[in-house]
Amino acid sequence: MDRTKLNYGIDIGLAISFFACFITGLMKLPGAIKIIGVSAYKSLPLRNISLLHDWSGLIMGVLVLIHLVLHWKWIVSVTKSIFKRG
Repeated sequence: MDRTKLNYGIDIGLAISFFACFITGLMKLPGAIKIIGVSAYKSLPLRNISLLHDWSGLIMGVLVLIHLVLHWKWIVSVTKSIFKRG
């Protein structure tokens, strides 16, 4: 697999895990659910929502670490150029 496809796959995985974590996080907040207008809040399967929230957060964390490792040389290069003394 070439680097571009690998980066693309990781970015897609990050986007999916972010949205899953974000949406389930909102669903876990009683105040947010009331604002949206969901009247059946007590009937939501909060155990499953919490499980999905936790796993999507862990997956997102692993993908972020992989993303940082793959882009480490670029991060170091840009950091050096920012803090370079002129």
